[in-house]
Amino acid sequence: MNKRILPWILPFIILVIWALVTMGFNLVSSIFFPSPLEVIDSGYELIVSGKLVSAALYTLSNVLCGLILGAIVAIPLGTLFGWLKTLEEMSKLVIGVLRPIPPIAWIPFSILWFGIGMVPAIFIIFIGCVFPILIYTLDGVKRTDKVLIEISQTLGANNLQIITKVVFPSAIPTIVSGLKVGIGIALMCTVSAEMIGSSNGLGYLILNSTNLFDTGATIVGMLTIGLIGLAFDFVFSKIQDKIFW
Repeated sequence: MNKRILPWILPFIILVIWALVTMGFNLVSSIFFPSPLEVIDSGYELIVSGKLVSAALYTLSNVLCGLILGAIVAIPLGTLFGWLKTLEEMSKLVIGVLRPIPPIAWIPFSILWFGIGMVPAIFIIFIGCVFPILIYTLDGVKRTDKVLIEISQTLGANNLQIITKVVFPSAIPTIVSGLKVGIGIALMCTVSAEMIGSSNGLGYLILNSTNLFDTGATIVGMLTIGLIGLAFDFVFSKIQDKIFW
């Protein structure tokens, strides 16, 4: 019972303080920060009009495409870099230079290369999530128990068999953690990309609502992003529980 109640205590406190500040004492104008009732009204209007569902599905499709592409590239590369010391040393400088560059710094190039729409947003998401997944995969491969590798070699397993049957399975928990980190970065990246180079999605909804001083719709867009991230985190946690417990 405590586990079910505790997570709701802090949100309830925040909601009460929010209502008191915006509705009870009128300390903040709705132009600067809307009340909970205004957010609910805006959310209802966006749902009824279909704008919120359309924007959420557009953003979700961008996130999934970018994340899948990032995983397709990062997981095999991370496995190879973690297994072959020479490749890891060769890639250190390139990864060390590219990884700290913010994904949004690539937005001008993504627009120049791919124009306006879905493709540049997917590219930005790919850039944002590929490095966390790569680093987590590499780390997971390097943490593989050496005893398991030595036993496999003693039993006559070749490198390919060791990688596919021993190293990769042992790295899966770390890879899943990398995917969870990648999801958070992917959501941040897609919103930034949609604010600049798109006419749909939650990022565009937030920017457009802010320009129209519809702060209630802005909050709805922000909360929707948070709920999408929470849903992904829940799914990955369930996958981890099913596989490893």
